[in-house]
Amino acid sequence: MANAGRVIAGSARGIRLAAPGEETRPLADRVKQTLFAVLDPDLDEARVLDLFAGSGAAGIEALSRGAAMVVFVERSRDACRVIERNLVATHLSGGRSRVVRAEVVDHLRRAADATTDDRFDIVLLDPPYLDAPVRSAVLELLGGEVGRRLLTPNARVVTTHDRRSAVPEDCGLLASERQKRFGESTLTFYRRRAVNESR
Repeated sequence: MANAGRVIAGSARGIRLAAPGEETRPLADRVKQTLFAVLDPDLDEARVLDLFAGSGAAGIEALSRGAAMVVFVERSRDACRVIERNLVATHLSGGRSRVVRAEVVDHLRRAADATTDDRFDIVLLDPPYLDAPVRSAVLELLGGEVGRRLLTPNARVVTTHDRRSAVPEDCGLLASERQKRFGESTLTFYRRRAVNESR
């Protein structure tokens, strides 16, 4: 089975994760280190939404470092099975994690319409690099009414993308805070604005 690297820190530190297949593009260790160095102050007891979850490596890293809950959203049946296996391997399965097999855009719309009060402090968005339209659609949803319903005040959204693919500095509720570049890869960090600032 393909390799998605190891958990870097926390309760599951050093445990190797499986990847669904060679076509999966796991986060490089240095990208993951930077991502969580930036997010670490907000991780303790955070509710995290891991979109396009792949192997689940990013969400599992968040759980290992103290997140209260992670919801993994992934459309591939095989990838969902791998996420569940990785959660068992890292002893992070159970009440702190949920794996949802769904298209991300469809899931966000359904979740925003649900009567539950599920809201998230951190959203990790790692779509295929070549699928810029999907990334844009998800950012627009999170920056609009869907984000108003699903994101806590001051929530953070982080997206990966190719350095040549532009992402907006501002997207409705979301305001870009910073970017980190690693060769061909870029992380862009957004913060949810206060509601009165977005009008």
